[in-house]
Amino acid sequence: MEQITELSYALDTFYFLVCGALVMWMAAGFAMLEAGLVRSKNTAEILTKNIALFAIACIMYMLVGYNLMYPADTITPFIPGISLLLGAEHDVAAMTGDDAPYYSARSDFFFQVVFVATAMSIVSGAVAERMKLWSFLAFALVFTAFIYPIQGYWKWGGGFLDAAGFQDFAGSGVVHLCGAVAAFTGVLLLGARKGKYGANGSINPLPGANMPLAAIGTFILWLGWFGFNGGSQLVVSNFTDANAVAAIFVNTNMAAAGGVIAALLTVRQIWGKADLTMALNGALAGLVTITAEPLAPTPALATLFGAAGGVLVVASIITLDRLKVDDPVGAISVHGVVGMLGLMLVPLTNSDANFGTQAMGIAAIVGWTFVTSLILWGLIKAIFGLRVGEQEEYEGVDISECGIEAYPEFRSGS
Repeated sequence: MEQITELSYALDTFYFLVCGALVMWMAAGFAMLEAGLVRSKNTAEILTKNIALFAIACIMYMLVGYNLMYPADTITPFIPGISLLLGAEHDVAAMTGDDAPYYSARSDFFFQVVFVATAMSIVSGAVAERMKLWSFLAFALVFTAFIYPIQGYWKWGGGFLDAAGFQDFAGSGVVHLCGAVAAFTGVLLLGARKGKYGANGSINPLPGANMPLAAIGTFILWLGWFGFNGGSQLVVSNFTDANAVAAIFVNTNMAAAGGVIAALLTVRQIWGKADLTMALNGALAGLVTITAEPLAPTPALATLFGAAGGVLVVASIITLDRLKVDDPVGAISVHGVVGMLGLMLVPLTNSDANFGTQAMGIAAIVGWTFVTSLILWGLIKAIFGLRVGEQEEYEGVDISECGIEAYPEFRSGS
């Protein structure tokens, strides 16, 4: 084992914090992407959801979620120990011995808390334009405190999935699939937006209000993903890990590029023209695909893996629409369907993984998140209701939920 010096400890801590800040910047990406893909009358509300869910995630993960995911003591490989608040920071005495930490305990919390916020952001876009704001925030409170951390413990906290050999480097399953399944259950109970599907089976487009904003959001997410995947290497202060981080950055970038081109070519083949929203989701699909294993592939393979995600996300978005699963931003397809693809591609380049164990991990994450989220959404629906009224939906949830419009001049004529 390499000696842990104060210099390497400081460098790895700083790197961890910078990567965490990049992932935090993804919150802005999700907010801009979703604000661009919803109709103008729902913009202020979805921005409110995004900033509020981030704050809720930070508080609940500090109170209980982090210790559930990384418990000091465990009950079983399936059930973590329970404790509140963050533990003590490392001191200088901890710098000696085989168990010497590589980085600050607080930097680890900061890096992990922005991941749980990312998972919750996935839910926001899928239920947009018709869910009550406070019902959504009630779900966020429980999801970030309990649902996400427990399945996270199974892999990253040393639980049964980790012991079984399930591989998920930066969270195609733990973060993206978990968030997408929670979103899917909410959409099932919520139903489609008014006017989205006709009585004769027609699918009516409800285009977003601001494509430049959606494109900016995608570029922000692309940038933030370097912290998401690169930071998951955890260490950068030695020759091997520094090279690994560089490889992860390159592969992450190439997968996104592959996703964009594949999605564009796919929709060109289907519709005879380019589609910006599919290109944006193609980039995100490539990023989600490579997140499960961004180190082992070559850059060329990473590009091909991202391209596979780009093709799949187009097919998934079209299929879910035909099944009348109304997801305004394509979050379920990008993070859920493609997240599963990313996990199943891992054994192609990582000899520590096998397809059976990867499938078991997918089943565990999907099963846990689906059941717990469905119960939670059901309770919220029974107690508070999930959906705004028909007139409120017609006028836009900006007015009914927030009392403010994002683009007031559109109505005032000023």
